[in-house]
Amino acid sequence: MRTSGGFHGRRIQKTGGSTYIISLPKSWVVERGLSAGDVLQFMPRSDGSLAVYPEEGSASTAIRRLIEIDNATPPDHLFRRLVAEYIAGVPLLELRSRGRMSAGTREVIRGFAQRMIGPEILEETSDSVILQDVIGPNPLPIPSVIRRMHQMVRAMQGDAMTAFRTQDASLAKDVIERDWEVDRLHWFVGKQVTTALRDARTLASIGLTLPECATYLLASRVLERIADHAVRIAGTVELLGKERLPGEPLKELDRVANVAAAALRDALDSFERKDIERANAVLDAVARLPPEREAILREIGTKRGRLAVAIAYVFESLERSAFYAGDLAEIAINHAVEVTPVAAPT
Repeated sequence: MRTSGGFHGRRIQKTGGSTYIISLPKSWVVERGLSAGDVLQFMPRSDGSLAVYPEEGSASTAIRRLIEIDNATPPDHLFRRLVAEYIAGVPLLELRSRGRMSAGTREVIRGFAQRMIGPEILEETSDSVILQDVIGPNPLPIPSVIRRMHQMVRAMQGDAMTAFRTQDASLAKDVIERDWEVDRLHWFVGKQVTTALRDARTLASIGLTLPECATYLLASRVLERIADHAVRIAGTVELLGKERLPGEPLKELDRVANVAAAALRDALDSFERKDIERANAVLDAVARLPPEREAILREIGTKRGRLAVAIAYVFESLERSAFYAGDLAEIAINHAVEVTPVAAPT
């Protein structure tokens, strides 16, 4: 036996006329409570390796985590911790407080369960809440989730600019509220990828390779960032108050908005089609944006107060959205040339 860096080496032996066998490390067998006669499952992976699992149970379903929480913890801190546990793929999460759990803490937990895809409150007591992930390993194909995120983000972009242009407070509020849906889809992709990295059976169920998982997670992050900038644009409606928008800077902002929207559309299309030429066209279009910023910056310099700040916020968010679309185009190029490992010929 050879051992190196945590890997155990075993020589292949031949028994009978056509059967090849290897021995298992004793420590691995003992740690999992296995014995002679137990059945193991084998799963070939795309990189040519072979995953070995006991027949019953799995790495993901065996996880149960207990977290001690403090009622004094700020709500946003508790929510971030819950999101981290969700992305980590914990299927059964028990939250326990010292003494009676406060109504504020329960509200954060319930809000988390309502916003995420999968977690449901399984049990509640005076000092604890148990959350269980009730969905299967592949309820939504990741490519479909990315497509849905793209549709939502494009709609948010357009509506945010309409709200800014018309100073429509109700539409701006709607854009801001839709950001939660984009976030929950992004967190869902993160959870699926994390679980797939840990369990080859989940990876097989989602139908993607490990490089593809990483690529889709990067794409999801880019879309989530663009949605954040749509929210920022929508937020300028409240900032403006009753200030009237002059026509000239609006024309310039609309032009940049059109570039950003077209870049996002074409970047996602090039990503799905693995179209390197179209992805490069997106990057070229985004690269032409910086020279166009001078006219807007000059216009901002002639304004004062909230109007100048609002125009600056909108322009910066549009520009950043276009650059993020460029990032997605670069991801599309990398995605187009991903090579699936092929087993060596026998």
